[in-house]
Amino acid sequence: MIWKGRHLEDTGRTGPFGGLAAEDIVALVLSALWLFGAGVFFMVLPRPAGAEVPGFDPALFLMTLFAVFMPVALIWVATTAAKNAKLMREESSHLQESVDAMRAAYMNQTGARPDGIRPPLEQKLDEIARAQKKTEAALAHLTSVNARMTAQANETAALRPALRGPKPAAAARTEQPSLALDTETQDATAPLSSEDFVKALDFPEDVRDRDGFRALRLALKDPMAGALVRSAQDLLTLLAEDGIYMDDLEPDRARPEIWRKFAAGERGRAIAPLGGIRDRSSLALTAGRMRQDTVFRDCAHHFLRRFDSTFATFEKEASDADIITFADTRSARAFMLIGRVSGTFD
Repeated sequence: MIWKGRHLEDTGRTGPFGGLAAEDIVALVLSALWLFGAGVFFMVLPRPAGAEVPGFDPALFLMTLFAVFMPVALIWVATTAAKNAKLMREESSHLQESVDAMRAAYMNQTGARPDGIRPPLEQKLDEIARAQKKTEAALAHLTSVNARMTAQANETAALRPALRGPKPAAAARTEQPSLALDTETQDATAPLSSEDFVKALDFPEDVRDRDGFRALRLALKDPMAGALVRSAQDLLTLLAEDGIYMDDLEPDRARPEIWRKFAAGERGRAIAPLGGIRDRSSLALTAGRMRQDTVFRDCAHHFLRRFDSTFATFEKEASDADIITFADTRSARAFMLIGRVSGTFD
């Protein structure tokens, strides 16, 4: 109705004779010419000589009316049809322009590519998921800061070992006399600290990361930590063959109490937040590798067993801040990825 009203308004504004359209003027001219010709034919032209003047004949009168006014009616029917056809063409053109404008606005609003349009609902869900991740990350960061301040206030807590192993047998023989030699005992080595243990599981950043290599060397000397580090290194190497790198993954952060439930032996839905890897391509590639490659599958299961036993020991002495830092290592991200594929969190 809007387009039709515009059309009529424009027609009235541009018509040359009081708002009449061009079709109306042509129809009036043709009607006038036809009526003039009919009048001349019936009124002006002389009758043949000797023709009798007939009386009133109703049939002849009706035929005369049809002959005079039927062409006029056909002229106006044709004029009306032409005007309606023009109006339909203009409405169709306006409709096509509106559809094109709506399509362009929709494409610009959603930012979709020509090969596929993302539904607005999916885009809104992605925005909600990103906002939720940012909120959880901020809460985890605040928890980490508070826990670290508490840990730094206690000097003895900073020196506690990451993995408490059995006491050395030499400690039981304290009464044995020492030899007067100018050497130090090499049997008692310093325990691996939580900070070095976490750095070793995250692996050095590059060749200039001296602190990372130092922590890695210390971890490899520890039997339990070294076994986990070697297993994680083998697994990360196999994942890199498929282009899966832990630095590219952005997992959802789980609270420290969820990690402690895992260390206590809980499995399934109770620890589902630990499976924070959501990258579909990485999950699909890893699942396919697990089904097809027996070497990869054995390495993955060996890593899961090492991770389970080592973290259960680490959790007993770790603070919440230590667990949060531990969960952000490359080895922990590999555990999240393999755990989701293997069904640990189902």
